[in-house]
Amino acid sequence: MTVIIRFLYEIQTKMKKQNKIPKFKTYEEEANFWDTHSFTDFPGEFKPAKVIFNLKKSKDDSLTVRLQSNLKTKLVEIANQAGVNASTLARMWIVEKLRAV
Repeated sequence: MTVIIRFLYEIQTKMKKQNKIPKFKTYEEEANFWDTHSFTDFPGEFKPAKVIFNLKKSKDDSLTVRLQSNLKTKLVEIANQAGVNASTLARMWIVEKLRAV
């Protein structure tokens, strides 16, 4: 029973504090902060955002690219680190390069 009361007290205390998100000097500083904090620690600091996804828009065409095994392995590793699949990462890189030309 004591544990439950302590838990409820901690929640109530946390809600009363309502931490403020600090101002950051760099993106790296902000990234480090969010690596160790949760947005749930800052109730009331965020505003709802309306996001619209166009899921009907499909890719118009496809392209097969042959890669050496070691290059594909490296592509898959980098894609996994970025949280996307290898095909998506390759497409992103191609689009990025074509826009730069």
